[in-house]
Amino acid sequence: MLKNTDKRNQGFTIIEVLIVLAIAGLILLIVFLAVPALQRNSRNTQVKNAAASILGAVNEFQNNNNGQMPTAANITIDSNTGAVTVAGAAGTAQATATIQGGYSKSTATGTTLAANGTAGQFQVMPNHKCAGNTGFTPAPRSVAIGFYVETSGSATAPQCVES
Repeated sequence: MLKNTDKRNQGFTIIEVLIVLAIAGLILLIVFLAVPALQRNSRNTQVKNAAASILGAVNEFQNNNNGQMPTAANITIDSNTGAVTVAGAAGTAQATATIQGGYSKSTATGTTLAANGTAGQFQVMPNHKCAGNTGFTPAPRSVAIGFYVETSGSATAPQCVES
């Protein structure tokens, strides 16, 4: 006579349950560590896009006014609506652009960018070029914009773009 050796399991062993929980915990840990970095990268991309839009408005002003440069005082950013206005002397055509609200124009007037500034503020410097990411050097018919991007933690790093 043959014995029935087919054994039926009625559930999972404790080891199997612990392995599944450990794997699920590792996946959640990876997700929670990655989300803040993704959000920071998204904000940094928005700031860089806003700087490019401001440069575009300045270039449009120059094109509409036979190459005339605006002064820094004639470049305004409305932090509520994100409206960028580039104006000049009487008789010049102004240029506009729209960026995301929440950004503003810095009141700083020097030619250096501090090591740790405020993210979302732009320092617009007509007749200047970038001197790396630390400041500006005089250069006719150029416009440089200094701004800050977020780094890990709560620190910021200076950045500069120019036309």
